[in-house]
Amino acid sequence: MPFDVLLVDDHKIMRDGIKAILTRADDFRVVGEAENGTDAVQFVKLRKPHMVLMDIGMPNGLNGVETTTEVLRAHPDCKVVILSMFDDENSVVSAIRSGARAFILKRASDADLLEALRMVAAGGMYLSPQVSDRLLHRIQKGDLEARPANAVLDSLSPREVQVLRLVADGKSSKEVAVLLDLKEQTVRSYRKTMMKKLGVNNVAGLTQLALSTGLTSLAKGHAE
Repeated sequence: MPFDVLLVDDHKIMRDGIKAILTRADDFRVVGEAENGTDAVQFVKLRKPHMVLMDIGMPNGLNGVETTTEVLRAHPDCKVVILSMFDDENSVVSAIRSGARAFILKRASDADLLEALRMVAAGGMYLSPQVSDRLLHRIQKGDLEARPANAVLDSLSPREVQVLRLVADGKSSKEVAVLLDLKEQTVRSYRKTMMKKLGVNNVAGLTQLALSTGLTSLAKGHAE
């Protein structure tokens, strides 16, 4: 029985390429596509695919790591595989800590991609060889935490960091609530708590802090 796979990437040409690879394999079946994290989470809630193959760097709304967290909240048995253009250690550690079963570079060959997916389908984990040596070095040093861009964010919970990034990206409380499947009042409560923790008085202050720590790179117009 083939593994049902959801493809998540904001570039259709990338989804088409991966779909062509999986179509040639008998053990995987693409059952859906999504171009953003919100649509991916909704699909997983409705269809419960066996596996999600997901880009880490989606620019709008939830990124790949945040989407992985939400996907596994909705469907804990799902196996998430992260695809990335980059092999920086923080991305790898963040992805694995969020629950992803594999981290594969987009420059991997067709054969390597299928090997990774088959390993994950069988219950294992997979890291592209280019990143595994560096991650092993961090494990040997006992350093498994993703390094924040600035220690000021250490006081925030993972969910608060999600909310902060989305607020800094210009999302209103209502939009953040929809993206994270929360009540709007809960988002407002998160914002109030973050302001107190971080010593700022308004959304502009949160945005500036997010920019200064590298949590986001571009601030847009803000709404309540």
